[in-house]
Amino acid sequence: MFLQALLAPCNITAMIIGERIRLLRESKKLSQGDIEKRTGLLRCYISRVENGHTVPAIETLEKLARAMEVPLYQLFYDGEEPPELPNLPKRKSADDIAWGSTGKEARFLGRFRRLLGRIEEADRRLLLYMAQKMANR
Repeated sequence: MFLQALLAPCNITAMIIGERIRLLRESKKLSQGDIEKRTGLLRCYISRVENGHTVPAIETLEKLARAMEVPLYQLFYDGEEPPELPNLPKRKSADDIAWGSTGKEARFLGRFRRLLGRIEEADRRLLLYMAQKMANR
């Protein structure tokens, strides 16, 4: 009983997606056999998805959307246009975050690399050891 309560939201989601797939397929006047031919997915699998017994992977959803000639978002959203995206703050890329990737820091890092290339291996190891000790303070 407890396990069924935990799994109930999953089954509701599977049913909603399955119902959307069935509605879209029927609105395009396609049979499960037509979808089978277009996707390579077995008809019994398509039936299990539509009846909410199986939750398809995103790759499977992409195949189904292509087979029905609809954009992927229409499997999740009932509307002609994609839903409006919320106004989220811009995320910094890895280049923005990485120290030494631009400007003065990049020039400093390049100079440091050139100098490291000129010193002996033992001295490089000593320098790295000292840098690690300083960073851990």
